[in-house]
Amino acid sequence: MPIEIERKFLLLNDNWRDEVNDSHRIRQGYMGKVDKASVRIRVQGEKANINIKSATLSMRRMEYEYEIPLDEAQEMLEQLCNQPQIDKTRYIVEQGKHKWEIDEFYGDNEGLVVAEIELSDEAEAFEKPAWIGEDVTEDPRYYNVSLIKHPYKKWL
Repeated sequence: MPIEIERKFLLLNDNWRDEVNDSHRIRQGYMGKVDKASVRIRVQGEKANINIKSATLSMRRMEYEYEIPLDEAQEMLEQLCNQPQIDKTRYIVEQGKHKWEIDEFYGDNEGLVVAEIELSDEAEAFEKPAWIGEDVTEDPRYYNVSLIKHPYKKWL
């Protein structure tokens, strides 16, 4: 069974921008009501995938991901996915053996920037860059599936 182990953090400042190795714009939408799992369609540049994740909002979750044709993904985003959708830029910062994915959100989630790191084990040690702030892994508000229903702009 595929398992994702991921931690989420807020950022203390924009110093991470000087360390970016790569970036890409992402548009993603969710299908149907979330009960046991979320079904996500994501377009990232010229690639697209469908992702199914267990609805448990914690560090460890089941995750299945499959590449799908770009034109079909765009059609599903337009015709089948709930509105609003997630629009963000993902920045990649590589540090040692780890890769940080920093998502800067737009639209209803403008102003939110979250850093994620995938780990091989919940107890795996990793170096925290100086720009990493509060751990929000266990706070459901910061999950993309939650940001659709309760966008960041409504928190303020």
